[in-house]
Amino acid sequence: MAEQVTTGGRPSKALRRVLVPLALAQFICSFAGSNMNVMINDMSKDLNTTVQGIQVAITLFLLVMAALMIPGGKLTDKYGRKRLFTLGLVVYGIGALVSAIAPGLGVLILGNSIFEGVGTAMLIPPVYILGTLLFTEVTSRARAFGAISAAGGVGAAAGPLIGGLITSALSWRWAFVFQALIIALIVVLSRRVVDPLPADPTRRFDTRGAILSAVGLILVVMGIMATATSLWLMLGLVVAGALVLLWFFLSVRAEQRAGLEPLLSTSLFRNRTSNLGLVTQNIQWLVLLGVSFTVAAYLQVVRGYNAIQTGVIFTAATIGVLLSSLAAERLARRWAQRTLIIAGFLGTIAGIGVFLTMVGRHPGVWAFAPGLFLIGLGVGLMLTPSVNVVQSSFGEEKQGEISGLSRSVSNLGSSLGTAIAGTILVAGITATPSRAYGLAMAALALLGVIGLVAGVMLPRHLTPVKATSAATSAGAVPAPRARPDDRPDPAQSTPGPPTNARLRPGSDGEKPLT
Repeated sequence: MAEQVTTGGRPSKALRRVLVPLALAQFICSFAGSNMNVMINDMSKDLNTTVQGIQVAITLFLLVMAALMIPGGKLTDKYGRKRLFTLGLVVYGIGALVSAIAPGLGVLILGNSIFEGVGTAMLIPPVYILGTLLFTEVTSRARAFGAISAAGGVGAAAGPLIGGLITSALSWRWAFVFQALIIALIVVLSRRVVDPLPADPTRRFDTRGAILSAVGLILVVMGIMATATSLWLMLGLVVAGALVLLWFFLSVRAEQRAGLEPLLSTSLFRNRTSNLGLVTQNIQWLVLLGVSFTVAAYLQVVRGYNAIQTGVIFTAATIGVLLSSLAAERLARRWAQRTLIIAGFLGTIAGIGVFLTMVGRHPGVWAFAPGLFLIGLGVGLMLTPSVNVVQSSFGEEKQGEISGLSRSVSNLGSSLGTAIAGTILVAGITATPSRAYGLAMAALALLGVIGLVAGVMLPRHLTPVKATSAATSAGAVPAPRARPDDRPDPAQSTPGPPTNARLRPGSDGEKPLT
């Protein structure tokens, strides 16, 4: 299916219709990761559990996504992107309905954390792979990633507002019914989506690698969550997780030496630009979800606000994400992706500083707005550039792997943000419980500095290489494969602006190819 574009590089009307279900899918999955934050009190009372119990359910949902995203990306090659996307929607929808009727925390974890987490891990990698393969023209791909990333950012930022409205008007259970209805709509709209590449059922799937990577990530995050319970338990879980992940990487190298296809190729980590982009992705979602959880818990537990009041306060962050996301395409034409990522982190860190200063000095509700707006503006500004840097650093033959890795890193950031913030809140390491919320926000700002450093280390200039069409069957002439050293043939390089294109850093990761 060769891409059809109109004047100005815009995708055809048919492709724009295909983009709608992909963006909606990212929206609802991001929404699911944040909307429960404003239901903490309602859910804990209704399910006869504690705030920490709801935090565990939220973190497990994000963690299951992160742990299974790499296997999910790999399975797209074996079973096809469209088929896995549809199956993921079905699994997610079942989980939403189970969560809606949950009588207790255990069933909620089964429906939300397990079923919805597994469904998300199956459907999100195809979203980004299809976005890469269907939108082959540089400008249209930038628009596609901009729309998908914006949908994700808005879903995460608007989750508290929408969740609060639904909870106050009906019940927290209807928030899961809302998710199921959106999933049904996506299933209907996605009938137009056509997989541009055939599935390869003979493709090997590394089951051992999938298990090791999932177990390792789960142990590490569970270790962080156990900090408030026992330092020895935390240390034991984190060390065990690190050892399992080391086993995973040794297994990958052994399979590669034996000529087998592992779950994740080590060549993905030889691209310095992509590695730095992955760090920025991880920190972005860590800060966004960590802030969402911390502020929502503070408003409900300390201030005593209900779900709708909490959600309305988050409107400032939603507006910030929406404004910067909508301007992403226009900004990308004027500024390098590195510049946008740096500006995004600076805005986010400054927003946390403004938030702590104003909320600490002024008791009024209005004091929350400026800081949350800046945080949303900063996160929305860098979501699309980070995705473009990572996703466009590899050819179509590696899109399944890099998409899974990219989404896994982002969702790992989400789960770490919630786990770290929640751990600080219940650890009792401050003089008063209310000060723990300020400490959690300060810790998130410090982690944001790590993302800023990664952004600064990105190459200043990135020479784009002409995008490869994924649809040879429709008559498009495929571009030659990358050379063995993973650098493109110089003859395939084309001049143009350094943004929104397939990016190939030089051998040192900083100088553009010549």
